[in-house]
Amino acid sequence: MFNEHEVVSRILNKDLRAFELLVKQYEKLVFFVINRLVKDQQSKEDICQDVFIKVHQSLHRFEFQSKLSTWIARIAYLTAVNYLKKHKNNSPSEYPENIDNYHFTDETPEQELIKKNTAAYVNLLIDQMPHQYKTVLTLYHLNEFSCAEIEEITGIPEGTVKSYLFRARKLLKEKIEKDLKKENI
Repeated sequence: MFNEHEVVSRILNKDLRAFELLVKQYEKLVFFVINRLVKDQQSKEDICQDVFIKVHQSLHRFEFQSKLSTWIARIAYLTAVNYLKKHKNNSPSEYPENIDNYHFTDETPEQELIKKNTAAYVNLLIDQMPHQYKTVLTLYHLNEFSCAEIEEITGIPEGTVKSYLFRARKLLKEKIEKDLKKENI
């Protein structure tokens, strides 16, 4: 069982193995938070490293007023948001470098994904949502954080978190129903 009090104490006493335990415990959480916001794989990896560097440098300030996972997720979220703000003017080129490898059909990408993998289809829809919606959906449904914890992580008021969850679910439902109607025609 992962005892966050013990691990934090060991890290503060310069135990590197304890920090390795912390990274292993929370690396998936950090990746999930960053993955929904940042598209570039190399940037995702760099941001994950930055998050754990920040965690290590700031751990002495963590006072257990929230769960350690909530605190780390907040650092991951803010680091990803800051990256996006810093790089928002770096728009991709008009055509991807590997344009010759793209496959074009008469079907929409949504129709292709429905046939292949429902989960991938839902993920595609989530990725198309505004970042607040996809962040809240990911933290709530995939990482199983409560609305109060999501407020701590993102700084979004709990009522707004609930509203975003409601709206995001509604958008998903409407889009899926619309695509299913198209498919049945």
